Amino acid sequence: MVVQIRDFTYKDMPNLIRLLNETYKDSYEFSPIIEGTIRFQIEERGAKFLIAEENNEICGAVAYRDGFWGEEIRWLAASENQERTLIEDMLVREIEKHVKREKVFTTLDEGSPRISEWNERGYRAEGGLYHMTATLKDTMPLPKVPEGVSIRSLKPEEEKELVEAGNKGFGWERLKLGALQEWKNDFPPFNEEWVQVAELEGKIVSIVVAKPDTYYNKLFSANRGYLGPAATIPECQGKSLASALTCKAMDFLFERGYDPVVLHTQEQNVPSVTLLKKLGFKIGHHWKFMRKNVIRQYS
Repeated sequence: MVVQIRDFTYKDMPNLIRLLNETYKDSYEFSPIIEGTIRFQIEERGAKFLIAEENNEICGAVAYRDGFWGEEIRWLAASENQERTLIEDMLVREIEKHVKREKVFTTLDEGSPRISEWNERGYRAEGGLYHMTATLKDTMPLPKVPEGVSIRSLKPEEEKELVEAGNKGFGWERLKLGALQEWKNDFPPFNEEWVQVAELEGKIVSIVVAKPDTYYNKLFSANRGYLGPAATIPECQGKSLASALTCKAMDFLFERGYDPVVLHTQEQNVPSVTLLKKLGFKIGHHWKFMRKNVIRQYS
């Protein structure tokens, strides 16, 4: 077997899409991969795709990108035959060379039989991600917040304050100016009313963003809402602001006919998971992060 690893080109698109859809068709809440999916990852998210080729036929693929959760290996796939693991091993070794920092990770379903294959590549389980869901049956009473705090929707002229409060609360630059317009484009009928904020002494100190789960709703003829993670500036944490804003956002979605509501949170964020369970959320799916220190091998 002579397999060559090379960069992806757009002429590979049909075969890449076919391979990825065949590989991931049974994954959780699978949505078909289309050309726009690949282009978005490359052109907007900076993803790097590699192709494995044998006798001028594509037999495998893998992608890498630097995202919200760190540097990630995604969409590892190879044709189902006796050489699948060998081809995937080759692709992983090659894509690891693009890692810029200390660690790289991939995401697998909890309990996946593929976990042992990643263990053999030097990856170990380190944290994970929950997809949590709640049924919206009625409006919810808002938890009590400190005197002087007002809970309201974002005003159109407050995007800068939203970005500053969100990034301070997250502890890193997760939001950028222009995010509101992107959300309006991608998640109609989203507008500033979908963003709930807590204000104290004229300053935004906590935020939660609600959106329609547009792509899922279109694909599955559903009416599901989505919540981004709450972010509260450090000096105002522990004052029930995240709880109040999450309840307010859930009420906002309920009043507009959305049901259920979903979100993502890291399994190691125990306070967030505890809070969400109190608000009626349950774990719908659990992914494990498999991480590896690669910097010494390729520096």
